[in-house]
Amino acid sequence: MTHTLNDRTEVLRELLERQFREHTDQLTELTLRSRQRGHGGHDPDTLHRLIEVARQGIADTAQALRRMSEGSYGVCEGCGHDIPPDRLEILPSARYCVPCQHRR
Repeated sequence: MTHTLNDRTEVLRELLERQFREHTDQLTELTLRSRQRGHGGHDPDTLHRLIEVARQGIADTAQALRRMSEGSYGVCEGCGHDIPPDRLEILPSARYCVPCQHRR
């Protein structure tokens, strides 16, 4: 049985909210490590990159949750077609369908 995006929206919202919390927790931990002497055992460049990845994760999930509240979630920003629900389950913050993502 195939589920529509509407059937999956609540599950995807919960997944996005969990990812947002995880990225936020990770950013907090990494920021604390960056302030420690010796950077908590991390190379400063690696730590900086991990912080940027966590920040991007927060931004991506926040944008997806905003699109969800505005009613534009699941619509490709490239072509305007629906993003397949299976893609959203794999990458809930996806902004593009696979063909448009490849073109980027």
